[in-house]
Amino acid sequence: MTKNFTREEIINKLTEILTDDFEISEDLINLDANLFEDLELDSIDAVDLAVKLQYFTDKKIQPENFKQIKTVNDVVNTIEDLLK
Repeated sequence: MTKNFTREEIINKLTEILTDDFEISEDLINLDANLFEDLELDSIDAVDLAVKLQYFTDKKIQPENFKQIKTVNDVVNTIEDLLK
């Protein structure tokens, strides 16, 4: 069964993951923030983030989709598309 989340719920969960698991200051997290430049995630962090989002959504983010993700907004949009 597909879980349904609002955009706000997705943003809140993503913020929670970034602050709790990656120790990123909530002040740095906004939709335009670049995951790699602004939030200083590396490729291993990106894989960890994808896994955590998979648990959240019960959907697997395809590697080719995740490679295109650059910003927090890209992550939110990708999750929204997965849940359609």
